[in-house]
Amino acid sequence: MATPKVFGIVLAGGEGKRLMPLTADRAKPAVPFAGGYRLIDFALSNLINSGLRQIVVLTQYKSHSLDRHVSQTWRLSGMLNAYVASVPAQQRLGKRWFSGSADAIFQSLNLIRDEKPDIVVVVGADHVYRMDFTQMIDAHIASGAGVTVAGIRQPIELADQFGIIETDPANPSRIAAFHEKPTEAIGLADAPDQVLASMGNYVFDADVLMDAVTRDADIDNSAHDMGGDIVPYFVDRGEAFVYDLNHNDVPGATERDRFYWRDVGTIESFFDAHQDLIAALPVFNLYNTAWPIYTQQLNMPPAKFVRDGAGATGHVVDSIVSLGSVLSGARIERSVLGTWVTVESAEVTDSVVFERTTIGAGAVVRRAILDKEVVVSPGAQVGVDHAADRARGFTVTDTGITVVGKGIRIE
Repeated sequence: MATPKVFGIVLAGGEGKRLMPLTADRAKPAVPFAGGYRLIDFALSNLINSGLRQIVVLTQYKSHSLDRHVSQTWRLSGMLNAYVASVPAQQRLGKRWFSGSADAIFQSLNLIRDEKPDIVVVVGADHVYRMDFTQMIDAHIASGAGVTVAGIRQPIELADQFGIIETDPANPSRIAAFHEKPTEAIGLADAPDQVLASMGNYVFDADVLMDAVTRDADIDNSAHDMGGDIVPYFVDRGEAFVYDLNHNDVPGATERDRFYWRDVGTIESFFDAHQDLIAALPVFNLYNTAWPIYTQQLNMPPAKFVRDGAGATGHVVDSIVSLGSVLSGARIERSVLGTWVTVESAEVTDSVVFERTTIGAGAVVRRAILDKEVVVSPGAQVGVDHAADRARGFTVTDTGITVVGKGIRIE
């Protein structure tokens, strides 16, 4: 068989309500992550590293910073018809927005018709992971499936957080049932304490995908969702297969991070994913040069660590400090600092700090997420007194994470 032509679609129109206030002014895929990255960089890096060269990003909700990031960062050679293009809702089929992920593809079928691919890879834009889609595409072609769904093994006690895939005992690659966040789940035959959760990544034959979303568009009671409507359609026809991430071999992966995947759709999971990065042996390794995660490379000076005005030295451990940051006698532990962050002789522990934030001398920041351009005045505290944080209008989660929105000054 000739090498198939593969087209990539990144679904990046989600509102991200559970990440508020981080999504108050930006789409979820544009939320900064791990210092200098955006969430969408992980999906795009996986597709590019897998050899895809025609990729569209379907956007809708507060997409300006996302569109700008894609246009400034993801520039491929037009001479080779290589591109990553941000495509907003175009209202080609009437004056309406996308009503779901399947509807987003239905309203954008002109993109597939123009490119005429054999295979379409559809992925979400807000997960942190590494995956070689070439191997999944090969498995899809060999199976003859209508759709192949990427699955990740998760503890059975977490089944109610995901779409769960139940396989056919006679053919473990075929999906027998798809359950959305079930309260009771059946464990895997080879691992009864685990289930297969959908990663939100799919491989289709192009004509099969076009037919499915067109049929779905005519169903009045459909939510027009890829996982909720399109996948069950193929399951009912016996044409849905699963690709277990355990079969995926990513160059440079270690045993510790080989099958890592996180849906960072909540403040807690977003925070925990950052904690996964900072260990000496990280659960997710940003330093795998054989399968790099790409992002925009800005003209910035290196991070600098200096004494404070009194000559006291700082202390930084188990942390990531991004380019352009200046730490002056600061104590930083188990934290991730974005670009252009300034920290004077302050204490920052178990926190995530976005770009161009300033933390003054004597300030204390604990178990907090600070959005960009926040100013923590000298001596101020964040994350120390949750009642005080709530009184100031900050978000405080049930697990005690304080989130401060963009541009707020804390006295």
